[in-house]
Amino acid sequence: MLQEVLKASDGTDVVDVFPFVAGAWGGVGPPLERTGPYLRRTVSRALTATAEEIDRALTRARAYAPEVATLAPAARADILEAASRNATAHRDGLARLLALELGKPLKDSRTEIDRVAATFAVCAAEARRIDGELLPVAGWPTGIGHTALTYRAPAGVALAITPFNAPANLLAHKLGASFAAGNTTLVKAPPQAPATSAAVVALLLDSGLPSQAVQLLYGYGDIGAALCAAEQVDVISFTGSAATGNAVARAAGAKRLALELGGNAATIVCEDADPAQAATVCARTGYSNSGQSCISVQRVYVHRSLYGDFLDAFTAVVDTLVVGDPLDDATDVGSMVDEGAAERVVTWAKEAVDLGATVVRGGTRDGATAAPTIVADPPPHASVVVHEVFGALVAVMPYDDFDTVLDQCNSSRYGLQAGLFTHDITRILTAWRRLEVGGLIVNGSSNFRLDHVPFGGVKDSGFGREAPRWLIDDYTVVKTLVLRGLSVWGENRELPKEAL
Repeated sequence: MLQEVLKASDGTDVVDVFPFVAGAWGGVGPPLERTGPYLRRTVSRALTATAEEIDRALTRARAYAPEVATLAPAARADILEAASRNATAHRDGLARLLALELGKPLKDSRTEIDRVAATFAVCAAEARRIDGELLPVAGWPTGIGHTALTYRAPAGVALAITPFNAPANLLAHKLGASFAAGNTTLVKAPPQAPATSAAVVALLLDSGLPSQAVQLLYGYGDIGAALCAAEQVDVISFTGSAATGNAVARAAGAKRLALELGGNAATIVCEDADPAQAATVCARTGYSNSGQSCISVQRVYVHRSLYGDFLDAFTAVVDTLVVGDPLDDATDVGSMVDEGAAERVVTWAKEAVDLGATVVRGGTRDGATAAPTIVADPPPHASVVVHEVFGALVAVMPYDDFDTVLDQCNSSRYGLQAGLFTHDITRILTAWRRLEVGGLIVNGSSNFRLDHVPFGGVKDSGFGREAPRWLIDDYTVVKTLVLRGLSVWGENRELPKEAL
C-alpha cells in the first residue's frame, strides 16, 4: 500500500486510500474527499467507516489485544527501528503527501518526516526499557515474610485520534508508543490527511508490524465519538481542540485518557535579551506551518525598553518569508488547512484594529493562504490575545513589570508551553514556578519541542504527556504480584539474645 500511495502522489491523480480493518485494506463506505488547500482540487480520497466496519474493528481489536501483548518487547523494538529507517528512506515522498493534503511547505514537511523517524526510534528504545519494581514491602511490619513485585502490562485496546496539523508525527507518537507498550491500536485519522495517515500505517506494516496491532478508520466527529464510547476501548489518546477534547471525555466516560488540547502560547522578551535574536526566533517559529501548531508563537510580550527595536527586527524577518506554493523548496509559508481558517486570521486582525491595535503586516488572504500577519499592541480583551488563533498571526505587546507580565501570560484559559528570553536565573526560576504551563523554553520561543521529552499542558490545554516514555505510562497498567510466605528480605522481627 505504501508504494501505491507514494506513487499516486507523484502525479496529479487523486490518491485513493482505504481503511485497514481485520488485517486487510478495503471498505465500502461513502467517499471522504480532501481538497488540497493550495491546489484547490481533490488530492486524496478515503472511504468513511460504516457502522458495520466500526463494529468489526472493535470486535477484532478486543480479540487481537491478548495476541499482541505476547510479542516480546525486543521484537516490538526491532519493528519500530525498521520503521524509523523506512521513514527516512521514504522521506521525500511522505513530505510531498503532507504538502499536497495540508499545504505545508516541503521544508517543514521533510522536518516532520525526520521527526517521524526519530519518534519511532525513541519508541523502540522505550520498548526495550519497560520494566517493573521489587517493592520494599518488608519495610513495614505487615509486609515481613512476603514479597511483592510489579510490572507494566499492556492496557489492551488503544484508540489514537490524531489532528491535521502534524498528522504523520503525532500518529507516530500515538501508534508507536502504543505498540511499544504491547497494545493493539485503533487509529481514527483526521479527515484533512487521510493519505498521510494511511502512508504511516502502511510504512509500519511494511516494517513488520503485525496486522493484529493496528486498524485504521476514516471519518468525521461521529466516527470518533462512536469509537470513544465503545466498551472495547481501554485507553484513548487524543490531540485536537479543547472543545473536541471535552466531547471526547464525555463520550469516553470512565476510560483512561491522554488529552493534548489547544494553546495560546506566550513568549516573554526581557530587557537583558538581544531583541534582534529574539525577533528572528519568534518570526521563524510564529509562522512555520502557517502558525497551525498548539505551541506556535501567538503572544509576544516585550519589555518596553526593547519594544520598538524588537518590532522593527521582527517585521524585517517576516518580510523575508517566502509565501506561496508548498511544493516549492523555497517556500516558508504555505496555505492553511482551509479558507475558513485563513479567514479567521483576517477577521481577528480587523477586530484588533477596531480595538486600537495596528496591523503592521498582513491581515489579508488569498484563498486558504493567509499572509503572515503582525498585530501590534492589541488590548487584553482582543481575540488575538484571548483565544487560540491557530494561524499565521502573531501579536506583539509591550510590558513594564515582570511580575505583571507573568500574570498576563497566565490570564489565558490555556497552559501548554511558553518561551522566555533572558539570562537572569532568578527570572527563569520564577517563571518556571509561576507560569501555568506544561513547559517553559528558555532563550527560545514557545514553539520548540523535542520528541523524547514530556509534552503537554494544564488547564484547557489538557492532561497527560505526549512523548513515548510518558505515553507508555498511559498505555500500560501496573500489575502487582504478592508472594505470601516467600521473602527475599529478612524475616526475623528481632534477633535472639546472645547467651552470656
